[in-house]
Amino acid sequence: MDVTLRLPSGRVCNTQYAVHNSQSAIRDPQFDIYLVGVGGQGVLTIGSLLAEAALRQGIPANYYESKGMAQRGGFVKAQLRLGREVVGPNIPERGAHLVISMELSESLKGVRFVKPGHDFLVFGHVWAPTAVMLGKAPYPTLGQVREQVEAAGARWRYVAADVLPTYQGLPVPANIFVLGATMALTGLPEVLSVDDVRETVREKWRRAAERNLYAFQMGYDAYAGG
Repeated sequence: MDVTLRLPSGRVCNTQYAVHNSQSAIRDPQFDIYLVGVGGQGVLTIGSLLAEAALRQGIPANYYESKGMAQRGGFVKAQLRLGREVVGPNIPERGAHLVISMELSESLKGVRFVKPGHDFLVFGHVWAPTAVMLGKAPYPTLGQVREQVEAAGARWRYVAADVLPTYQGLPVPANIFVLGATMALTGLPEVLSVDDVRETVREKWRRAAERNLYAFQMGYDAYAGG
């Protein structure tokens, strides 16, 4: 197993993780995932969990984070490229087999990357930037975002932000709930098994395993068959 961590030159606050386990690889899927959202939503955590789940199955995983203004609610993206030992950091336009967006308006930044005929999952959380709050810029409606996603030839998948269950009186982590929903709504389980993703969640937070596993399962159950 080879795990590397480095900062590519010319990138500010970008992190690349290259994770390989070719000896135990059982298949060599080529599956690219583009993730977008704002800082504080756990977008990067979703990406790292999926990369770790791929490693668990012996699938080569190259994971690239771009944090930018992550600490101030700014744009965050991550790119996960599965099934190749060596691959560049950037998913080409119309090349992502799955786009996961954790914020409604930021979804528009992922539209050009989705591969026609594949899944585009949107979590309906709204984070209005300063210009919108000051009335200097419009905020896209859900219908406008969906229209652009479908115009790109993608399959629209939507997770409402107001359906989060609670665990011991507090809302479950939205990103883990969305991860569970992703495993129910998209073609990702054709590459990564639900059990391996669930086990990765368990191992990530051993002290809070019950809460996070509950979030994952509730997300999965809420959209299974949908």
